[in-house]
Amino acid sequence: MRVVALIMAGGRSKRFGGNIEKPIVRFMGKPLIRRVIEATKESKRITETYVAVTSYSPKTAREAAEASVKIIETKGQGYHADLQQAVQEANLTCPVLAISSDLPLLNGEFLDEIIGKYEESGKPALTVLVPEEAFRKYGVSAVSPYEHEGKMYAVSGINILDGRQVLEEQEQEVIFSRRPEAVFNVNSSKDLESAKNYLLRTRGDSKRNKD
Repeated sequence: MRVVALIMAGGRSKRFGGNIEKPIVRFMGKPLIRRVIEATKESKRITETYVAVTSYSPKTAREAAEASVKIIETKGQGYHADLQQAVQEANLTCPVLAISSDLPLLNGEFLDEIIGKYEESGKPALTVLVPEEAFRKYGVSAVSPYEHEGKMYAVSGINILDGRQVLEEQEQEVIFSRRPEAVFNVNSSKDLESAKNYLLRTRGDSKRNKD
């Protein structure tokens, strides 16, 4: 099955503060957008990677171009409108894995697991939600609440949709993840610091276990 990754990187980054483009904020030596692109390239299931940018994110566009992925410039009319425009302009008539550009702990293995769950569901769309207690556990702000079956979750920024039906409402599989790959959605400098501390802590634990 052909699966295309579409990284959404055209927002104004108002929550992050200042005039900086959030996708190019550096995390552990690399811009956030680079880390997400690398995760898609690590995936064994993703065939191509596109990055959707806008006039608000010219530096992000240059960074993505240097990473040898396909760039689509959208109108900057909001996440869903830009997603629809990108899918249509690139003629993506296949499953599209839409990913936020601010998920620094993503990796190919996790993305492949999500794609596997999508295939198993048999539905045209899938969304990944994160229980609010997971955000609290890791000290990350949950700024995109989502109610499902009477309980509140947070949007992870990871979704799959059928590109052939991008303008239609699609039946979706909903899965829940407490994995750091989904939880650490960076919306502030505090979130960035929390992600850094988590990564340093887990690396330290891994080193001690080997010793």
